[in-house]
Amino acid sequence: MINSKDFRIGIIGLGYVGLPLARLFATQYSVTGFDINQKRVDQLNAGDDVTLEVEEDLLNAVLKTDNNADSGLFCSTDLKDLKACNFYIITVPTPVDKNHRPDLTPLFKASETVGKVLDKGDIIIYESTVYPGATEEDCIPIVEKISGLKFNEDFYAGYSPERINPGDKEHTVEKILKVTSGSTPEVAKKIDGVYASVITAGTHLAPSIKVAEAAKVIENSQRDINIAFVNELAKIFNLLNIDTHDVLEAAGTKWNFLPFKPGLVGGHCIGVDPYYLAQKAQESGYHPEIILAGRRINDSMGQYVAGEMIKLLIQNDIKVKNSKILVLGITFKENCPDVRNTRVVDVVEELQGFSAGVTIVDPWVKPEEVKAEYGLDVLNEIPDEQYDGILLAVAHEQFKNINLEPLLKPSGIIYDVKKTLKNYNKRL
Repeated sequence: MINSKDFRIGIIGLGYVGLPLARLFATQYSVTGFDINQKRVDQLNAGDDVTLEVEEDLLNAVLKTDNNADSGLFCSTDLKDLKACNFYIITVPTPVDKNHRPDLTPLFKASETVGKVLDKGDIIIYESTVYPGATEEDCIPIVEKISGLKFNEDFYAGYSPERINPGDKEHTVEKILKVTSGSTPEVAKKIDGVYASVITAGTHLAPSIKVAEAAKVIENSQRDINIAFVNELAKIFNLLNIDTHDVLEAAGTKWNFLPFKPGLVGGHCIGVDPYYLAQKAQESGYHPEIILAGRRINDSMGQYVAGEMIKLLIQNDIKVKNSKILVLGITFKENCPDVRNTRVVDVVEELQGFSAGVTIVDPWVKPEEVKAEYGLDVLNEIPDEQYDGILLAVAHEQFKNINLEPLLKPSGIIYDVKKTLKNYNKRL
């Protein structure tokens, strides 16, 4: 039986993954949330989560100003506030670089941070997506070096892959079954017990850290490959003048048909994680053909969508150069402000490469963040103008019943990537 007073939890990284987890643990445990972004910490201490993952009332219910309280969440950028913790959870991003190679810099920095405050008997759990072996082979040696402590003698580790789905208010962190693991059988049971005390959906204790790491990375690799398959189908059916969504609807009447849909594949998981598995496979002497083929197809969809849009303009005798195109949505998925690794950017850049004038509208994002990340101007509301083409890229609720006719020139076209609009000329 887990006694919440035996554990003081430190969450390193208060983003889309770390904050919901910290909020949940804070309902029963004393939690210190640590982040290097002072602006982010100030916003959270004011009860404001700009990611919209934790509702204001839930966040305010657990926030505390006293880091010594028995329960609640104390957010800080000060390393000394982590010193009282004995159960550390690392939830920092694990991106890829421009060559699609895993970039573990944030993870290594977080390992150094924990190493500076680690005491004997403490436990470190990694939740960031990695390739099998990264925790024990790459991260733990950093902790040992910084702390001067010996792994599995002085401190212990575990891996529990995050399964956060940004923007999903139904499948929240406590409602998603949690995979856990530990560096020794005893520690594994202890880690599993701590998570089980707050995860109502239950836990699955994996036999090793590497198994848990592998389970996470194949979850998103599997989805990536399935989406790549339907994206390839969309390209084929477009050549055959068949509506892909009609085909999928018909095929979906069979009980074991998997309901994947074509589209742009971005975000912090599906568009990234397969590269982690591919990198590890290549280092081990195996070239992963299916995984990388799926990535190539999905990474090419932005250019494909833009190309289809340009074809439609030409077919309607609209000059592409200096045409006015309205792109609806810039986030990587619907109904959330997350623009990490969004592939809508590929569509925009391709259209701009043909000298089209592109106006991007997204009611969910902060325009200054998109400008800083991608150098693109975004509006939160649609200007009262007319356009040669309108491209629905992200299926936000605000777009589903919108009347686009007043915004469209007489010969203008609509390209509905997500089959969201009732009236359209073309859909993927």
